[in-house]
Amino acid sequence: MHRRSFEHRGQWIENRLLELAEIFALDICAYAVMSNHYHVVLHINAAQAKGWTLREVVDRWHQLCKGSPLSQRFARNEALNGAELARLREVAAEWRARLMDIIWFMRMLNESIARQANREDGCTGSFWEGRFKSQALPDERALSACIAMLT
Repeated sequence: MHRRSFEHRGQWIENRLLELAEIFALDICAYAVMSNHYHVVLHINAAQAKGWTLREVVDRWHQLCKGSPLSQRFARNEALNGAELARLREVAAEWRARLMDIIWFMRMLNESIARQANREDGCTGSFWEGRFKSQALPDERALSACIAMLT
């Protein structure tokens, strides 16, 4: 019996991790992709996210999701009235928060990998066995130990 190899899916995970790191205000400190799971150490870069302009937030969000009709108009440089711009700023504040949120990062990572695997397998439904688990690293010592385990 010939066993099918899924090793190429590790490259999917690595590629998507690196792609998302360019969009989110999260720095990848270390990661390891194993045959049936992966680990990633992330740093929330709140200063980076707070420095983004409205345009940068909208452009980054549009790389993940289609946004709203209002944000799409803004992205096309169409004029927005004062009320529309105020509403867009409210929505963009939520998007900015999501762009520095580990839960949203993991959601975008895991959903895209699951969709790709399901497409390859010709099936639908759950791909990951369970929800991801995360743990805050309280200090430099814990961070160093975690990174050492992954390298």
